[in-house]
Amino acid sequence: MPYARKKMHSGDTHLRRRWRLRSRKKDLDEIDDDLKTNSEQLLNQDVDLDKPGFAQYYCIHCATYYINERALQDHFRTKVHKRRLKALEIEPYTVEDSLRAAGQGSFAQPLKRKTETQPSKREYTEGKRIKVDEVIEEEKPAKQNLSKVPKYDGQYGKILGDLKTPAS
Repeated sequence: MPYARKKMHSGDTHLRRRWRLRSRKKDLDEIDDDLKTNSEQLLNQDVDLDKPGFAQYYCIHCATYYINERALQDHFRTKVHKRRLKALEIEPYTVEDSLRAAGQGSFAQPLKRKTETQPSKREYTEGKRIKVDEVIEEEKPAKQNLSKVPKYDGQYGKILGDLKTPAS
């Protein structure tokens, strides 16, 4: 019987920690602080060219940036986002909770709270500022009405509207 495939090469064990930490996001207590203190600031970030979507599409609950509104709305429907919302329903542990668990004080059940997905960018910033990918209506060139423009015959350069066809 063949052996099971190894997950790591024997010489790559020093890279294991780096691989594990590469996609690490904020912890639940850091996200809870963001939700309590500066959620509005995170939703209305200035344009940053180094971040995906120029930092305009940010999920507060998952602490990730997305390329456009569609990618953000698709993320809201994923299991990863729903699991994160479920985990954020319970308040994160504090230092006092850890002391109570060690025997210094009485245990208090953590409170549950209702968490909802953040509003979409269009709902949240409606009328406040212009998004990067939107074009202002005044800057668009005016459309020409081509129905009144005379048509030219390419061979002789005559206007086709002036030519009269013989009645048959």
